[in-house]
Amino acid sequence: MTSIREMTLEDIDEVMEVERASFAVPWSEGTFRQEVEDNPYAHYYVFEKDDYVVGYCGLWLVIDEAHVTNIAIHPEARGNKYGEQLFKHTCDEAIQHGAIQLSLEVRVSNTAAQHMYRKFGLVPGGIRKRYYTDNGEDALVMWVGLK
Repeated sequence: MTSIREMTLEDIDEVMEVERASFAVPWSEGTFRQEVEDNPYAHYYVFEKDDYVVGYCGLWLVIDEAHVTNIAIHPEARGNKYGEQLFKHTCDEAIQHGAIQLSLEVRVSNTAAQHMYRKFGLVPGGIRKRYYTDNGEDALVMWVGLK
């Protein structure tokens, strides 16, 4: 059974497992704690399978704009459309909070993620040169108007 809910501090250990398995330069536990505890703009969601966190997504909501900070599904849980379900949930939450547009950055090499984002109507809006610190890769900025 799967479910999506707001992230709590109790989820951080499992979120860190997903983070470390997903990214060459993972966020720190402290960064996640700060986002969940102290950032009034931050909204984080976890995707659970059989009561275990296998994915998460972060969203900043500032006035009427939403920005996806990060999204990850554990490599062992990929290929099940969990990322799509989690991203849809995150977009729905942004709309419920009054956002009228949503943006994110994605590696130019991550064509699988770009394909998923395009399914949700996101379109390229620009390039952030050397955005990723691990290898200097560019980020593609993508946007969508929300209804």
